[in-house]
Amino acid sequence: MAEASETGARRGPFLVVGLGNPGLEYLWTPHNAGFMAIDRIAQQEGVVVQNRRCRAVTATCRIAGRDVILAKPETFMNLSGLAVAALVREFEADPAKDLLVIHDELDLTLGTFKIRERGSPAGHNGARSITGTLGNQEWLRLRIGVGLDLPPEAIAAGGRRPGRDYLLSPMRKADLTALDEVLDRVAAATRRILELGPAAAMNEFNRRDRNGSAEE
Repeated sequence: MAEASETGARRGPFLVVGLGNPGLEYLWTPHNAGFMAIDRIAQQEGVVVQNRRCRAVTATCRIAGRDVILAKPETFMNLSGLAVAALVREFEADPAKDLLVIHDELDLTLGTFKIRERGSPAGHNGARSITGTLGNQEWLRLRIGVGLDLPPEAIAAGGRRPGRDYLLSPMRKADLTALDEVLDRVAAATRRILELGPAAAMNEFNRRDRNGSAEE
């Protein structure tokens, strides 16, 4: 249900969509970082993501004075755009203003994340699906790093970043611990986006990594 803004215009809910694959076999895999982020936000807001609508499971909460739809698509990663497009239509949302997509990112090191207002899918199948169904790249995304931090000697020896097998395999305990620690910051960044807008959130959370080099 849309609500009236201070200018009198109708304003619908803000959509926060985390990407992943449904099913117990994918529960603790790197590719499900977006699902884990939605569950963390829901836990902190005291809601359960279990209502089925728009090809996703959802929950509704209120953050910074605005209704928020938390959603996890049930379409599998490669077809994430079908659920996102359905949610956008259902709630008459403007993807450029009313949508945040949270997904894993191999190009960022595990334990980091970065907010971007727009951009190419960069090889991420879920992001590619969303760009295809929405017809543009003008949507906000929060990318959670799941890449392994290879030491220089490993890179010099020809080490390459892991691919599909790594993304769809259960994470090691140490890696899950590192991811768990970043989920609280992701939840905080999501609230800041709703409170102050993407620019302020990016200024606060898009920090330089531990080695002092800027995140990609």
